[in-house]
Amino acid sequence: MKTTTEDSYKLSCTVESTLKVIGGRWKVLILRELFQEVKRFGELHRALNGITQKMLTQQLREMEQDGIIHREVYLQVPPKVEYSLTDSGKMLQPILDAMHDWGNRYLKERKK
Repeated sequence: MKTTTEDSYKLSCTVESTLKVIGGRWKVLILRELFQEVKRFGELHRALNGITQKMLTQQLREMEQDGIIHREVYLQVPPKVEYSLTDSGKMLQPILDAMHDWGNRYLKERKK
Protein backbone atom coordinates (compact mmCIF):
# COMPACT_ATOMS: atom_id res chain seq x y z
CA MET A 1 0.00 0.00 0.00
CA LYS A 2 1.40 3.34 -1.04
CA THR A 3 1.58 6.05 1.63
CA THR A 4 0.66 9.53 0.46
CA THR A 5 1.85 12.82 1.86
CA GLU A 6 -1.64 13.34 3.24
CA ASP A 7 -1.52 9.95 5.03
CA SER A 8 1.88 10.84 6.49
CA TYR A 9 0.55 14.19 7.68
CA LYS A 10 -2.49 12.58 9.33
CA LEU A 11 -0.27 10.03 11.09
CA SER A 12 2.15 12.73 12.22
CA CYS A 13 -0.71 14.91 13.43
CA THR A 14 -2.40 12.13 15.42
CA VAL A 15 0.87 10.93 16.96
CA GLU A 16 1.68 14.52 17.87
CA SER A 17 -1.74 14.84 19.52
CA THR A 18 -1.11 11.71 21.56
CA LEU A 19 2.32 12.94 22.63
CA LYS A 20 0.81 16.27 23.67
CA VAL A 21 -1.57 14.45 26.01
CA ILE A 22 0.95 12.03 27.56
CA GLY A 23 4.23 13.85 26.92
CA GLY A 24 6.61 15.16 29.51
CA ARG A 25 8.33 13.60 32.47
CA TRP A 26 5.38 13.24 34.83
CA LYS A 27 2.21 12.40 32.90
CA VAL A 28 3.18 8.82 32.10
CA LEU A 29 4.17 8.30 35.73
CA ILE A 30 0.86 9.75 36.92
CA LEU A 31 -0.94 7.39 34.54
CA ARG A 32 1.09 4.46 35.89
CA GLU A 33 -0.16 5.24 39.39
CA LEU A 34 -3.78 5.69 38.29
CA PHE A 35 -3.75 2.44 36.29
CA GLN A 36 -3.31 0.74 39.67
CA GLU A 37 -6.15 2.47 41.53
CA VAL A 38 -7.93 5.72 42.33
CA LYS A 39 -5.55 8.02 44.20
CA ARG A 40 -5.69 11.18 46.26
CA PHE A 41 -3.33 14.08 45.64
CA GLY A 42 -1.07 13.22 48.57
CA GLU A 43 -0.79 9.60 47.47
CA LEU A 44 0.26 10.70 43.99
CA HIS A 45 2.72 13.21 45.42
CA ARG A 46 4.38 10.57 47.62
CA ALA A 47 4.51 8.03 44.78
CA LEU A 48 6.19 10.43 42.34
CA ASN A 49 9.62 11.01 43.79
CA GLY A 50 10.89 14.49 42.93
CA ILE A 51 7.70 16.13 41.68
CA THR A 52 6.74 19.41 43.30
CA GLN A 53 3.18 20.07 44.45
CA LYS A 54 2.95 22.90 41.90
CA MET A 55 4.04 20.62 39.03
CA LEU A 56 1.69 17.82 40.11
CA THR A 57 -1.21 20.27 40.28
CA GLN A 58 -0.35 21.61 36.81
CA GLN A 59 -0.03 18.14 35.28
CA LEU A 60 -3.30 16.94 36.84
CA ARG A 61 -5.14 20.02 35.56
CA GLU A 62 -3.81 19.48 32.04
CA MET A 63 -4.74 15.81 32.11
CA GLU A 64 -8.22 16.67 33.36
CA GLN A 65 -8.64 19.28 30.59
CA ASP A 66 -7.49 16.67 28.05
CA GLY A 67 -10.18 14.31 29.33
CA ILE A 68 -7.93 11.47 30.48
CA ILE A 69 -8.42 11.82 34.23
CA HIS A 70 -11.42 12.63 36.39
CA ARG A 71 -11.21 14.77 39.52
CA GLU A 72 -13.85 13.94 42.13
CA VAL A 73 -14.34 16.44 44.95
CA TYR A 74 -16.12 15.21 48.07
CA LEU A 75 -17.86 17.85 50.14
CA GLN A 76 -16.60 17.00 53.58
CA VAL A 77 -14.24 18.33 56.22
CA PRO A 78 -11.37 17.99 55.65
CA PRO A 79 -11.81 18.25 51.88
CA LYS A 80 -11.23 15.06 49.92
CA VAL A 81 -10.28 14.92 46.24
CA GLU A 82 -9.67 11.73 44.28
CA TYR A 83 -8.22 11.23 40.82
CA SER A 84 -9.16 8.39 38.50
CA LEU A 85 -8.89 7.54 34.82
CA THR A 86 -11.65 8.31 32.37
CA ASP A 87 -12.48 5.79 29.66
CA SER A 88 -10.10 7.71 27.36
CA GLY A 89 -7.40 7.49 30.00
CA LYS A 90 -7.92 3.74 30.40
CA MET A 91 -7.47 3.33 26.64
CA LEU A 92 -3.87 4.53 27.06
CA GLN A 93 -2.87 1.39 28.98
CA PRO A 94 -2.03 -0.78 25.93
CA ILE A 95 -0.08 2.13 24.42
CA LEU A 96 2.01 2.54 27.54
CA ASP A 97 2.42 -1.24 27.84
CA ALA A 98 3.76 -1.28 24.26
CA MET A 99 6.13 1.58 25.10
CA HIS A 100 7.31 -0.37 28.16
CA ASP A 101 7.96 -3.49 26.08
CA TRP A 102 9.79 -1.49 23.41
CA GLY A 103 11.93 0.21 26.07
CA ASN A 104 12.91 -3.15 27.57
CA ARG A 105 13.92 -4.52 24.17
CA TYR A 106 15.77 -1.32 23.30
CA LEU A 107 17.78 -1.33 26.55
CA LYS A 108 18.67 -5.01 26.10
CA GLU A 109 19.88 -4.33 22.56
CA ARG A 110 21.95 -1.36 23.72
CA LYS A 111 23.72 -3.52 26.31
CA LYS A 112 24.99 -5.96 23.66
